Amino acid sequence: MFNFSQLAFPVVQAPMAGGINNPKFAAAVANSGGVGSFGFSYSSPQKISEDLLATKHLTQGPINANFFVFREVELPDAGVQSNAVSALQKLSLGDECNICVPSAPFYPALEDQLRPIWTHRPQILTFHFGIPPQGCIEHAHALGIAVGITATSLGEAIEIQKAGVDFVVAQGIEAGGHRGIFDQSTQDDSLSTIDLTQMITQNCSLPVVAAGAIMTGLDIRNVLLAGAAAAQLGTAFLCCDEAGSTLAHKDYLLNKQHRGTVLTKAFSGRMARGIRNEFIDKLESCQVLPFPIQNTMTASLRQLAVKTNNGEFQSLWAGSAYSKIRKCSTTDLMKILMEEYSAAGG
Repeated sequence: MFNFSQLAFPVVQAPMAGGINNPKFAAAVANSGGVGSFGFSYSSPQKISEDLLATKHLTQGPINANFFVFREVELPDAGVQSNAVSALQKLSLGDECNICVPSAPFYPALEDQLRPIWTHRPQILTFHFGIPPQGCIEHAHALGIAVGITATSLGEAIEIQKAGVDFVVAQGIEAGGHRGIFDQSTQDDSLSTIDLTQMITQNCSLPVVAAGAIMTGLDIRNVLLAGAAAAQLGTAFLCCDEAGSTLAHKDYLLNKQHRGTVLTKAFSGRMARGIRNEFIDKLESCQVLPFPIQNTMTASLRQLAVKTNNGEFQSLWAGSAYSKIRKCSTTDLMKILMEEYSAAGG
């Protein structure tokens, strides 16, 4: 079974969906001593299988496959649907997109998505938004696959420990992308990465992988001193040569650092942190549909924005410390992080 002490460098490249993760990217991290990852949130079983097989040909290093634990969701009444569609149609790109409310099923079946995992057996399997069925955890363990789950609070971490998994990913409020909170109807504790890591390590026996605002070797050292077994970095890798980030995404990360980040439900119906742009501002007080229905409904608009290189209508997920980002190869970034970590006393 995988253990973080096996790593040459205690870094996990964060799972990031939407084409950002890819075999060359994940392999470059794994070949540099860390853990490469895939965010398979909406991926088809065929795509999952293709990506894992391609990565096997590029590395023998550890790979993490990450999945969303979706909750059952229903469409709200017709009036709410109409308001949500109208809000999107009023955007400047709206006339060029086919904005319509999707029909069920609203998300892929986890059981189907996991079939390629049982075949290709990556070293690590992680989940976001909640605890998967117990059978998934047991099946992974039977195949020698380590299992981790994201927590945004101590309460969630305690639930995760009871589920019998191998580690917790402590997601601080600073982290980019979707908040992993289990129940959106409850208040988010909004704990910093350091505070959450310390709280979990002091009250749970599971190893902790810290995530959120970790951009430098010094940041890595600080979360390890707080008790983490490893650091998970996502935003730090977004401008690497191998990352599948869009051109606009990389441009905003490097050149629009004055924008800052904000938590928003506008793109997907679930709180996620990204660079503030026109889409977020215009939909700030508008009706949005539940997750992931809103995500599907905004897809055509986001795809057109990518095609036209318009960053104002893309979901530019990023952590709050994105001003520290570097543009280089993944291998070079890993070397830089190692050098900074050593210089910091690591």
